[in-house]
Amino acid sequence: MRIGLVLLAAAPLFAALPAQAQDSAVAATQISQGDFAAAESRLLSELRIHPGRPELLLNLAAVYAKTGRTGEARGLYTRVLGQDEVLMDLSVDRTAGSHALAQRGLRRLDTVQFTAR
Repeated sequence: MRIGLVLLAAAPLFAALPAQAQDSAVAATQISQGDFAAAESRLLSELRIHPGRPELLLNLAAVYAKTGRTGEARGLYTRVLGQDEVLMDLSVDRTAGSHALAQRGLRRLDTVQFTAR
């Protein structure tokens, strides 16, 4: 099973995506454009409706990581690792497992914390 677009979104695909995946894709676009506040708001709104969706959790973790909230980001990555693994669409032709993405996010957090010391 594949779910959503994570972190990379293709605007021409919006019309073909179901509403939930489209909202995640819009948030991914906002993240890539540096509009973290708008992405966070959209993702939190979606998470109230779909609290366990890994693409929402991963995108929100990315927002938290980019805005210096590493503890919150770590918590979301860990939450994704506690769920069943899901194949995620990164772009039209790239996929990755939700666990691999969460682990990559945790490694980046560790690298940032290590270099900050």
